[in-house]
Amino acid sequence: MTEPNPPSWERATLEKIALRALDEQRRARQWTTLIRLLWLTLLFIVVAAALGWIGGSSKEPMRYGKHTALVDLRGVIGVESRASADTMIQALNAAFKDKHTQGVVLRINSPGGSPVQSGYINDEIRRLRAKYPDVPLHAVVQDLCASGGYYVAVAADRIYVDKASLVGSIGVIISGFGFTGTMEKLGVDRRAYTAGENKDFLDPFAPENPAHKEHAKQMIDEIHRQFIKVVRDGRGSRLKDSPELFSGLVWTGERAVQLGLADGFGSLDSVARDVIKAENVVDFTPDENYLEQISKRLGAGAAESLARSLSDLPARAAATLR
Repeated sequence: MTEPNPPSWERATLEKIALRALDEQRRARQWTTLIRLLWLTLLFIVVAAALGWIGGSSKEPMRYGKHTALVDLRGVIGVESRASADTMIQALNAAFKDKHTQGVVLRINSPGGSPVQSGYINDEIRRLRAKYPDVPLHAVVQDLCASGGYYVAVAADRIYVDKASLVGSIGVIISGFGFTGTMEKLGVDRRAYTAGENKDFLDPFAPENPAHKEHAKQMIDEIHRQFIKVVRDGRGSRLKDSPELFSGLVWTGERAVQLGLADGFGSLDSVARDVIKAENVVDFTPDENYLEQISKRLGAGAAESLARSLSDLPARAAATLR
């Protein structure tokens, strides 16, 4: 005897459940495929950026014939910053090599940074000026050209500012903190074991060592003398005799012109038009490759952690031109 067929409503319900299950499986497969595609796309972008296929490190300047070449130096000058020596030197070389370049404007808006990176850029500017004697390079200051920024600017033929720009800060600083009193209040003991009696140089968790303090003072005095020499070599007789010139003070653009720290007032457009006589401006500043920047920062963070674990000179104690 055959089984009676299930009622039609039960059959319809079962069909709906089966169809819904199939639909869910199909959607799950679609999402899995989409996620895999997204990962593959991300992997391709990372590889392409690493190989320089996308987000190139420099712009291909549009050809306008004779032009003023612009290179922007913005932000803190450091190894991993957009104002690193590698980045600036690459841009400056491209600007000078272009056969249509009538002059170069280095537009600066920087509080300073690494004396080493600033020195590299200064040296390269002087080399390029000697190699291309018919191509002038002028520095144009925007809001701020302090310390390491000014270290770079003095390599230019002329320095132009706005009357309200801030210029100067010819000095060097090593800064840090001392936590010994706080540690005593919290009942925390500092345990550091070194090979080498000065390996804990500038350790913020140890009492200040007079010998370390004197050594730090000697270092920054030496770097300061180097800074002063670079400024004197770059500015020459244009500098006025003032006891505060190398004291680390910052002046307005108007006062900087009076002191011989700058040559006059001007902007990018006015210098291109009236000084270089090439009104068309072509920007040679490298584009920032964000994937590269992230990669560099991750690498730098790992390197810094390793350095600190080995108790090398702390990054926080590095001399800074500011």
